[in-house]
Amino acid sequence: MTASGPGWILLGIGIYLVAILAVGFITARRMRSLDDFVLGGRRLSPFAAALSERASGESGWFLLGLPGIAYVSGFGQFWTVIGSSFGIFLSWTLLARLLNSESRRLGALTIPDFLESRFGDETRALRIVAMVIILFFYTSYVAFQFNAAGKLLHASFGIPHWQGMLTGAAVVLFYTFMGGFIAVVWTDIVQGLLMMVVAVALPLVGLMRLGGPSAFVDALAAANPDFLSMSGGNAGWGLVNGVMIGGLMWGLGYLGQPHLLVRYMAIRSPSEVRRGQTVAVSWVLLAYWGAAFTGLMGIGLLPGLEDREDIMPEMAKMLLPAWIAGLAIAGGIAAMMSTADSQLLVATSALIEDVYVKIFRPKVEAARLLFYSRLATILITGVALFLAFRNREFIFDSVEYAWTGLGSSFAPVLVLTLRWKRMTRAGALAGMLSGMFSTILWKNVPALHAALDIKLATFLVALALAVGVSLATGARSAGSGRAGLRGAAS
Repeated sequence: MTASGPGWILLGIGIYLVAILAVGFITARRMRSLDDFVLGGRRLSPFAAALSERASGESGWFLLGLPGIAYVSGFGQFWTVIGSSFGIFLSWTLLARLLNSESRRLGALTIPDFLESRFGDETRALRIVAMVIILFFYTSYVAFQFNAAGKLLHASFGIPHWQGMLTGAAVVLFYTFMGGFIAVVWTDIVQGLLMMVVAVALPLVGLMRLGGPSAFVDALAAANPDFLSMSGGNAGWGLVNGVMIGGLMWGLGYLGQPHLLVRYMAIRSPSEVRRGQTVAVSWVLLAYWGAAFTGLMGIGLLPGLEDREDIMPEMAKMLLPAWIAGLAIAGGIAAMMSTADSQLLVATSALIEDVYVKIFRPKVEAARLLFYSRLATILITGVALFLAFRNREFIFDSVEYAWTGLGSSFAPVLVLTLRWKRMTRAGALAGMLSGMFSTILWKNVPALHAALDIKLATFLVALALAVGVSLATGARSAGSGRAGLRGAAS
């Protein structure tokens, strides 16, 4: 094994994986109840919550999908960077403090739990619909993360795609199974920092290899002059809908992702939310631009790449010493794991907390609930792996579907629930159902997507129905907790 050989790359990845697996063993001893497994006992510092939220929010999309789409579209993809950055800021501003305060007041552990308690829904309809949406979209979402692991390990070592998917799934399953929410957060802190360093360092090294800014501009112009423009050579409605709206509207989804929202709920005090927001936004301002520039540097350094989403690992192997390249590639694995583990945890809580405990067996001993939660994690991982073997779309395109479905189903409902006093149970139900079904419709009818971007269209449909049905069904009942809202807002 030489200092420049693949064995040294594997060593870098191995250091990372050993550290992650150790977390699973250490945190397993802290699991005493379902509250610990699902929300870590609501004891997160704002720093930990912010890094965990950011790491969980970016998935294989961040270091594989985003650089890949920038590699084939140039500066036009910076609409996505701008939209996502603003969406993250908006989510922390509009939702974080109120959701933390209200979920504590209501004793809610999950988003379905919060919605049912918030509206005093004795029919359980809100809980059931929210649970179905979470399971439907998250199982697919986790499958996309396993697909990302397969791509990354295949590009790095040439191992079969299916073996890479199994490896990624096994590691994520292990530490989530063992340590629950605490394991996920601890690993997210490491993963979030690693992802940020890779996103910042790789394009800087690439710029030096190209020969500086002027050489970088020349390389983009030689590949395609349209790469230098944020219009991407588009005009008219194609520019507005396909490029600008299509990119900017990624930000809306951040307001409706349950695996991110639970980080707000787990911060140890509402008064500390602002500090978490500062950390999260600082991470975004550094990392997001770097991920897109990684793809742009690859246009000049690695022209004609067969699979655009291999650009990050190929650049790491080209530009960095082998063992550091291994750590950089581990950053891509981290992006996948930090999202997959959080999504597994939310899907598990939907099955155990939102169905088994709240509907069928409200009085179950803590040790048994912990056991059932771990079984549910295994089951969901198995289903996600099955879907991953069946779906080989580009990660960027696949994530857009699940991201949109969750964002449109939950974002309008949660913003209105926390910020609008006239929101009703019926409005919340209409908003969630319309968000889910309009996403499925837009995904499968290309003419609709051509008419208006799926992310904006489905959000507007859900928002309009949530508001319209709420107005039609009258003011909320006294049990919906207006006083609590005013107290939280103050």
